[in-house]
Amino acid sequence: MPVPVPRQRAIPAVESGQAQAVFSPGGPSGDSTGGPAGTAPEARTTTSLTGTTHLTLLVIEDDPAGSLGVPEMLDAAGKPVRIRTARNLTEAERLLTDDVHCILLDLALPAPGRAADSEDELATLKHVLRLAPGHAVLALTASGDAERGTEAVRVGAQDYLFRDELDSRLLSRAIRYAVERKRSDKAERRLTESKLRAQENARLERGLLPTPLLEGSTLRFAARYRPGRSRALLGGDFYDTVRTADGTVHAMIGDVCGHGPDEAALGVELRIAWRALTFAGLCGDELLSTLQQVLEHERENDEIFATLCTVDIAPDGRRAGLCLAGHPSPLIARPGRPAELLPYENNGPALGLLPNARWPRMQVELGAAWSLMLYTDGLIEGHTGVGKERLGLDGMVDMVRRQLAQGLQGEDLLRAAVNEARELNGGELADDVAVLLLDRNP
Repeated sequence: MPVPVPRQRAIPAVESGQAQAVFSPGGPSGDSTGGPAGTAPEARTTTSLTGTTHLTLLVIEDDPAGSLGVPEMLDAAGKPVRIRTARNLTEAERLLTDDVHCILLDLALPAPGRAADSEDELATLKHVLRLAPGHAVLALTASGDAERGTEAVRVGAQDYLFRDELDSRLLSRAIRYAVERKRSDKAERRLTESKLRAQENARLERGLLPTPLLEGSTLRFAARYRPGRSRALLGGDFYDTVRTADGTVHAMIGDVCGHGPDEAALGVELRIAWRALTFAGLCGDELLSTLQQVLEHERENDEIFATLCTVDIAPDGRRAGLCLAGHPSPLIARPGRPAELLPYENNGPALGLLPNARWPRMQVELGAAWSLMLYTDGLIEGHTGVGKERLGLDGMVDMVRRQLAQGLQGEDLLRAAVNEARELNGGELADDVAVLLLDRNP
């Protein structure tokens, strides 16, 4: 609670709804030597509490007799505090511009549409807090009414003062404290929001990019993910790899159209559903049909769709079943042969595009030793640095062939592929990129 101090001479009240003069304190007698009333509005520009700018206070009070006087004040930099006065909340809303740092509100002022004897004594304060959520607010109450002042702070004011104890020293200190406290609250809120976003990102990342379940398999796994430049959150790319009890290794990679938390959340749902359905024994058309039902029920609107690639590798590692739902075909690299794309002639539609769609499952021969790379279209849609030409599937295959010839493999190969695609694009890729690699070297 403020400490009572001797009251100094008050500045006379000015015309309602006008900007009050800027006063600077005089000598020992306390006379004002600043500029006259009616300072031009363009002189009010205020952006900070330091430098060449002024601290600005908006006083909201209904005092026809002029008994409420706001004392002359200096800010922390020794500059006179600018004062604006509003007799009601309508005037206050007009005068509440970005250069106002603090609001001094008389709690006796009735709120719009409420009688002065309204049961909610803080209705006016609540209205001002809604009107100016980014401004510091000081509540002005009757002398000795500390309970009402304390309640005002609980509701959202930065501090409270007693009406008959206003003096320049107390008020200027209270204004600076209120402004800095409001800034501190904003910084703390931003920090909290940043931590929450980081935690949300981590949860989404665990959901979209899980740890593979390959216990008992001889296959080696590597993956890489790079978010697009347009957002901080992960996008709609997702992947997973699991080994079922019969020894089959199932891998998938997918991409929900669009970017943002809703798409990322839908990607998490599809990945989890894929894992559950795979462990339940579904594969191929039956699995994709069920995933389409999940997408149709969970998507925000009918325009949302997802592409998907699934590969089921036989226990002996030499054969696989391949299903494509609007997704580019995996790339396979085998000793003594150039890297190439697996067949994609029977590519089915993306999930969510066509009702009652079907996705044929193609049998492919892998061989004894191989590397299989699954990827999202973010890897192939970047530019090559030549006009508007895109990297595309052919460019991606040529790029990986060169990197394999350099002896790159595993995580090193994926890192090189993503980095080169980014360099060719001349900067960060516009879309997210997810790449998954499975190797078999018996």
